[in-house]
Amino acid sequence: MMTPVFGKDVVYDAPMEKMAEQFTMLLPCLQDRRMRSYAEVITKEVAQSIAGFGDQGVLDMYEYTKVLTNFTSSACLLGREFREDMTEEFARVYSDLERGITPLAYLNAHLPIPAFIKRDRARVRLVEMISAMIADRRRTGREGEDFLQILMDTKYKDGNPLSEHEITGLLLAAMFAGHHTSAVTAAWMMLELAQRPDLYERARAEVFRVFGTDGPVTYQSLRELPVVEGCVKETLRLHPPLFMLLRVAMQDFEYDGYVIPKGTNLIVSPSVTHRIPEIFKDPDRFDPDRYGPGREEDKRRFAFQAFGGGAHKCLGNAFALLQIKSIFALLLRRFEFSAYGDPLEGDFHGVVIGPKQPCRVRYRRIAAAEAEELTARARSAPVESTKEAPPTARCPVTGKE
Repeated sequence: MMTPVFGKDVVYDAPMEKMAEQFTMLLPCLQDRRMRSYAEVITKEVAQSIAGFGDQGVLDMYEYTKVLTNFTSSACLLGREFREDMTEEFARVYSDLERGITPLAYLNAHLPIPAFIKRDRARVRLVEMISAMIADRRRTGREGEDFLQILMDTKYKDGNPLSEHEITGLLLAAMFAGHHTSAVTAAWMMLELAQRPDLYERARAEVFRVFGTDGPVTYQSLRELPVVEGCVKETLRLHPPLFMLLRVAMQDFEYDGYVIPKGTNLIVSPSVTHRIPEIFKDPDRFDPDRYGPGREEDKRRFAFQAFGGGAHKCLGNAFALLQIKSIFALLLRRFEFSAYGDPLEGDFHGVVIGPKQPCRVRYRRIAAAEAEELTARARSAPVESTKEAPPTARCPVTGKE
């Protein structure tokens, strides 16, 4: 179903050995050195996005996060040049590509329906746009500190460089990994917290304790947010971006009395797994403490499936967590958010399940004196938990960090 988007013989459409090589090519943008620079880039984008907000108002949260994470992901993964050159045409073409990923594609991704026709045209146009950037760099000799440059310089083990078709596919894979999960999860999380003033206050207090009124958001400081981290994970548990994951049986096997022949399409649903009471206690309750010391309900093998599992586990999980925490590290310091009254419902028209719109929240700008008071109060209270482990990214095929 993703072949028309990423391209023939790219990532999930490639043979296992070639896919492993391509996954390895994705890793440089997710390694420690680059991850340390992303928090600053993301918070700058957030600050720019809220510059035009009034002192109070109403915001459609999903509409906001879709635009915001498009900019943050492109700036972090594809470089400032790509972000600053993003035009209305790119936004339109990228949107057509996204809208071509529908549940119907699970059955037949090549039906002659309008969404798939627009998707295929968008893919062709994106190759043209990215090819023009590649040609410009090669003509001028200019090199960028971004993922595009990494792919331009990368070669397969046999010495062959990537084609422009493959570069486009891998760029899109990075964009989708960084954009989709973060957009829907950031929106769902704010909507959930807005309805739970007690949890909202805990998360906000933690942010003020760590960052104060104007402290910089860094890779290291984001590790000191166990409450916010728990809220992100709980949002992913109750609202997994993908409600079903496809796998194929690579050999005959038997499970629980059922014989599964080789070649069988298998479906796993995180939406179901995440609400099994034997795994997650009181599963319908939003409880960010279930991931803390002494409980750690997500540690059971394959219990937490928000990022998939096995050979096809999402490479961008560490980046997604860092991105969402960076966004909330600034939003919660600048504004107070509360529920508007729209019902929280999932929109199942696409494969990525975001909240059904409108999904609005009220916001009120926090004055400087109030921010100082919130900081003092937060820093005088006891710290809730210990630091989390540093995020890492490993290739699910090679196992290398």
